[in-house]
Amino acid sequence: MKKKTLWFEVEENETIDDCLKRMKTQGYMPIGRREKPVFEEVNGEYLPIRQIIQFKGTDISE
Repeated sequence: MKKKTLWFEVEENETIDDCLKRMKTQGYMPIGRREKPVFEEVNGEYLPIRQIIQFKGTDISE
């Protein structure tokens, strides 16, 4: 059984548009978005190295 909602993460070598297309082919449409920074400790300082972008998808077939 397919989940009603699912979080999709934009992969490292993928554009936002690619992620949205992947969601659509799996039968989901975006209803939310969240971003989380990823930090790395360098010499005692925390430096941002990238941003994790996720889209919340809802089942289209409902």
